[in-house]
Amino acid sequence: MKKITKAKFILFFFLANLLNSQENLLDQIDDNNSEEYTIEISAFKAPKIINSQSTKQSNKDELFLYVAHRFGNINGGIRTLFGLDIANTKIELMYGINEKFQVGFSRESLKKIYSLNLKNKFLEQNASFPFNVSSYFSYNYNSSDFLAPGDNLSLSQRSLFLFQFLISNRINDKISFQVSPIFIKRNYNQERFLFVDGNVVFEDGLPVQTTFEKSENYALALSSSYKLNKRTSINLEYNINLDRPEISPYSNALSIGLDLETGGHVFQLIFSNTQSIDDVSVLLDAEGSWKEGNIFFGFNILRVF
Repeated sequence: MKKITKAKFILFFFLANLLNSQENLLDQIDDNNSEEYTIEISAFKAPKIINSQSTKQSNKDELFLYVAHRFGNINGGIRTLFGLDIANTKIELMYGINEKFQVGFSRESLKKIYSLNLKNKFLEQNASFPFNVSSYFSYNYNSSDFLAPGDNLSLSQRSLFLFQFLISNRINDKISFQVSPIFIKRNYNQERFLFVDGNVVFEDGLPVQTTFEKSENYALALSSSYKLNKRTSINLEYNINLDRPEISPYSNALSIGLDLETGGHVFQLIFSNTQSIDDVSVLLDAEGSWKEGNIFFGFNILRVF
């Protein structure tokens, strides 16, 4: 509960400060000129708020091309040009089968993860109902040689499954908010040496091995967006692993992004404590820490066809 309280504080502090800003919103969610709007209110401009899914999805026969790029740790300094020498890339296609269903396929370079996903729209916000509600499922296959090197892992062991509900609300013509309860299933949890105070722990003369991961994981994603003007918005996203093992070296992912809309493109400039872009790692395995200055810069580009 302490983690959830911290997340609420961050979001409410963010929203309270932004309320003093001016201007208006990105064109696509300005589908009304009066307060008595009645149909299809999209809470977010893009299918990804920053790293995580939004309730926005492709319309029938609409194709989205999504390119995500994350550089290395800015703590690398001039030696790595503040992380620009290092890169992780994800390319994804998302297609609207009809007005309710979107199917997607992606591949991420860091962990060599292939993903097949489906987003299903249940309800849309309107004058009589305050929320957009969707579900999102992804099957993820980790093809990396660095996953248990030397072991011959099966297809099942390399598979990860994610399911979440997406519940968003366009609070007014400036602010949108989303909450997403999430379940993740891992079929393989890698064992590693146990460190205490920087030293490997030994027992009976042998190094102790443990795992920082769980087979069944529960998470919560909290996100918000604030429109600065008709083509620009600021996004905030906080992903909470609700039952992470205490010895885990990973953190909850906290990300800040800036959306820039230019016709058929949406550019998202991002600062986050996760370099990974695959669905599961973003939610459970953020590598960096804002407190320690381990931050990754990156961008998303979304093109609609």
